[in-house]
Amino acid sequence: MTERFPELAEAKETISFRPTRANGLARLKQFVGRTGRHYASTRNYDFGTERRSNVSGLSPWLRHRLITETEVLAAVLASHNFNAAEKFVQEVFWRTYFKGWLEQRPSVWTLYQRDLSHACERLSDDDCLRARFSDAVNGNTGIDCFDHWVRELLVTGYLHNHARMWFASIWIFTLRLPWQLGADFFLRHLLDGDPASNTLSWRWVGGLHTKGKTYLARPDNIAKYTEGRFQPKGLAKSAEPLTEPVDHPLVPLSSPRMPSESPCLLLLTEDDLSAHHMMPTSPAAVIGLLATHGRSPNPIGDAVQDFAKGAMRSALEPQGKLGKSTEDWYSALIEATRNAGVTTIATAYAPVGPVRSRLDRAEPVLKEAGLSLNRIMRPYDALMWLHARAGFFGLRKKIPSLLGQLNLAKQLGS
Repeated sequence: MTERFPELAEAKETISFRPTRANGLARLKQFVGRTGRHYASTRNYDFGTERRSNVSGLSPWLRHRLITETEVLAAVLASHNFNAAEKFVQEVFWRTYFKGWLEQRPSVWTLYQRDLSHACERLSDDDCLRARFSDAVNGNTGIDCFDHWVRELLVTGYLHNHARMWFASIWIFTLRLPWQLGADFFLRHLLDGDPASNTLSWRWVGGLHTKGKTYLARPDNIAKYTEGRFQPKGLAKSAEPLTEPVDHPLVPLSSPRMPSESPCLLLLTEDDLSAHHMMPTSPAAVIGLLATHGRSPNPIGDAVQDFAKGAMRSALEPQGKLGKSTEDWYSALIEATRNAGVTTIATAYAPVGPVRSRLDRAEPVLKEAGLSLNRIMRPYDALMWLHARAGFFGLRKKIPSLLGQLNLAKQLGS
């Protein structure tokens, strides 16, 4: 490996996941020069936690939109032309694709939540399943790489993308555990745990997203892309696609709404902590509400809670107020609007997930109280999600044109 990429022979680099915008921008600045040939050549290698110079690690900041996709794309295309940075740009768009795809098929998230609840009930009733699940989530399977990744996830809140694919494949096809429990384990412990990217990635590995197409973790592939750190034994040699007895209808996207210049209360959520940048005027007041516990009916990892709370606090400084984390947000919002003397609440449009669920529950109560909720969709989402109706590759071929529409076209030449 180091003969092919000699620059990596001494490349020891860890990533400090501090939950601030400044830290996310610093990591972007540190990595942006590597988003061309370096990234394309080395991105699939998982060198371990002390050698992360080949991946950006920006996902925790992007997941909470402490930094935005547009900022990342602009920085990358200011440093490289599109042809050189195409692989990295595509990775940014994979996240966008998953968000837009689930937004147009929300029943996938509803079904996942229902099936997760059933799987948790099975754990209570099935001693054998409970024992196998316990071995998996405690890193006691005897599969060297899998057990290592469990420990790494629990300690750092992060896994290399390739390791996530291998992990999910081993969980589904070797350990024969319900995929929903594995997706839930990730969502509870990943700093970048995201309803769309996480759920659809697990479905893709299992053959549900692209029906019939599965991802099989192979020992030789793992050995190659971990530089021989792992030599797993006993992995499944075939991957029979999972099936489900339902179809998920396509629903239309919500129409974008623009921010109003009238006085308002600005609500920040963990889905978008840069929403104040969309406002044409300063809000009368700012409040932040968390929905981290809505990711799962099971306990959320401390690192995930700390990152979300720290990110919210950093976004609220110095003028905002962090509201109490509850299932129902309407009481906190009604009180905050009365204190601010306004009748409008503005917030960034929340895609399918826990934040969206809380807003949906709160809106009719707010309306009865004479308050309006203005969910503002970012132009980036409104533009990109339209092209996430089918497979990713339909979106991929449109990327140069879409970048042009974002006024990022100046670096598209070869």
